[in-house]
Amino acid sequence: MDTELKKEGQSVADVDLGDSSQTSNKPGLWNSFKDSFKPAIATETLTSKFGTEDESELSDVQKAALRSANSQLSRSLKSRHLQMIAIGSSIGTGLFVGSGSALHAGGPGGLIIAWTLISTGIYTTMQGLGELSVAFPVSGGFNIYATRFIDPAVGFAIGWNYFMQFFVLLPLELVAGSITIKYWNTSINSAVFVAIFWAGVVFITLLGVKGYGEAEFIFSFIKVLAVSGFIILSIVLICGGGPSHEFVGGKFWRDPGPFANGFKGVCSVFVTAAFSFGGTEMVGLTAAETSNPRKTLPKAIKQVFWRICLFYLVSLTMIGTLVPYTSKKLMGSSSVDATASPFVIAIVEGGIHGLPSVINAVILIAVLSVGNASVYATSRTCNSLAEQGMAPKWTGYVDRAGRPLAAILITDIFGLFAFIVASDKQEEVFNWLLALSGLSSIFTWMSINVSHIRFRRALRYQGRDTDELPFVSQTGVWGSWYALILNTLVLIAQFWIALFPIKGKPSAYDFFLSYLGLPVILASWLFYKMWKNQWKLFIRAEDIDIDTGRANVDIDVLKQELAEERANLKQKNFFYRSYKFWC
Repeated sequence: MDTELKKEGQSVADVDLGDSSQTSNKPGLWNSFKDSFKPAIATETLTSKFGTEDESELSDVQKAALRSANSQLSRSLKSRHLQMIAIGSSIGTGLFVGSGSALHAGGPGGLIIAWTLISTGIYTTMQGLGELSVAFPVSGGFNIYATRFIDPAVGFAIGWNYFMQFFVLLPLELVAGSITIKYWNTSINSAVFVAIFWAGVVFITLLGVKGYGEAEFIFSFIKVLAVSGFIILSIVLICGGGPSHEFVGGKFWRDPGPFANGFKGVCSVFVTAAFSFGGTEMVGLTAAETSNPRKTLPKAIKQVFWRICLFYLVSLTMIGTLVPYTSKKLMGSSSVDATASPFVIAIVEGGIHGLPSVINAVILIAVLSVGNASVYATSRTCNSLAEQGMAPKWTGYVDRAGRPLAAILITDIFGLFAFIVASDKQEEVFNWLLALSGLSSIFTWMSINVSHIRFRRALRYQGRDTDELPFVSQTGVWGSWYALILNTLVLIAQFWIALFPIKGKPSAYDFFLSYLGLPVILASWLFYKMWKNQWKLFIRAEDIDIDTGRANVDIDVLKQELAEERANLKQKNFFYRSYKFWC
């Protein structure tokens, strides 16, 4: 029975908890709730090419591959959850507020150039991630891919840096939420709102992956609706449909002009644009908890293209057209409230009143959405590290509801650190905590690029081809090379801006705030090498395991199914084929 359930994408735990019709002794609601926190019931292990279940005979990489493939996480995420997670996972304060500082530093031309180039890199990166995650829907996503296809030390460094990035983000977002509330001039102590938001996040995270999926579905839907409404309103304002009936056109592109601070300004926007896409890769983490990864993940991965084109590039074009980069209101764009948002500035300058409160409410929702997502990312990464033997074993505890309970509780408890909002040192503390993993997203994307390149290399070396893959990257291995080079250029640009800031003097304090992530990740890599006394730089292509954890073990059957699907698709009309290609 266990094997049949596995094929249907369910765990034994799901049936034990949810299907009471198969037992005459129906447990009470309280007993069901209480029992859900007990250890997950072991299911039949997946097959691997190692030919043994005795882990003492396996290497560290083989153990990591086998454990991640047999994770007890619940497969409860459905297609609609993944669609909205893919579309809205990184629509947050980086777009609603951070784009204001980018406009001030680089001008509208710099805004469009930087976000366009970075978005192409994100698109190709997500294509490579899609290929890997559909073929290997295992616990840990890109973290385990780095361990298996590059080197365990790289997986260790990437995993712990990604953990730290989102571990710190929860209390930071709770504080940001309390600051956002101040827009309505409330006299209530900010700590009260921190407690309310913290309790809400804890409640959602303890509901399990399905609770996270439903919450993100609602949050993302609201964010998407807000951005779509803003784009429509902006077109009306540009064409002179506002209360003043002034035709805006491209006047701010002529005066003060398309660029601010020249080439250095554009480079600084590159860095802001890269950070604004942080969280896009989170779809890869959902692979182990998706009910039908072969069908649902490709759709979610392809949605990234539409999100980039519509929600980022179009909305940023509208902002660059409606708001001059010389606007004094943009100066305070580092704060988290509606007054600094270029979305609000554009609306107010257009003569429309009343909407700033709506935008501020959307910013608050975006903040809480990121807080909710940070618990998901941290707990799943921590669980993956524990499965690989890179974190204490107890942190990988998974209960019968399929929740990585220990990792969730660790993250939620650290969220209480947000009560530092009552301290006058909060900004300095958070700045340094964020600096520890400030470049984590870029390093994560680079690891995905290299993992995809190494996987393709191993596939070719071992006499296999892409015909056996359920989903093939539309940009191929060259797309991953392109993204890798682009991410390297972003690191170089960040180094330059950190060392020689715009209209500022070189400062060791500011430099390490911006670039501390690099020595931290190098130290993490070196620590693992010394800990394991393993000094190989990478796993050779012939030694890479390209079978364990595969969603479809019978390659011949899979090839036949894929061939039939391609044949059926060829018989459809051009518009249907185009739709399936992009969506």
